[in-house]
Amino acid sequence: MSWCVLHVRPRCEKKLTEYCRVLGAESYLPLRDETKVYQRRKVTVHKPIFPGYVFASFDPQQRLGLLKTNQILRLLEPEDESDLVHELAQIRKAMEVDPSLGADAALKQGTAVRITGGPFLGVEGWVESVRSHNKVCLNVDMIGQAIVVEVAREYLDLIDA
Repeated sequence: MSWCVLHVRPRCEKKLTEYCRVLGAESYLPLRDETKVYQRRKVTVHKPIFPGYVFASFDPQQRLGLLKTNQILRLLEPEDESDLVHELAQIRKAMEVDPSLGADAALKQGTAVRITGGPFLGVEGWVESVRSHNKVCLNVDMIGQAIVVEVAREYLDLIDA
């Protein structure tokens, strides 16, 4: 039985995890607690950290059963399974320490972003380089020239190009 990543239909992660349990396949769906207020009532929901993805390990018979559920859009097999298992172990450790952690899109050089807070609010540009853990050096085109500003990662949103 080898580990792989299942890309599932929108909002079907928990359902597919339940199918895995019923079929006897091992699965991992990292969830975080999110509290919302609805008409002065607090409701806590468990949301997937990686929406649209479930990590699973199964044999060929279980694989067929999972594919028959019609919940899987794509089955992604890792080049190196040991790397995937190691990364999942790291996620589990981090979730034990802080269950409220959430995922964020990885920034790469050349990614188009918009600044959503701070003194550069609303400015758009491209990531020039990524520094330390949550600082980004951003190449911003203003008046036909480039300047470089440092912006905390929390104030950056990816722009669909």
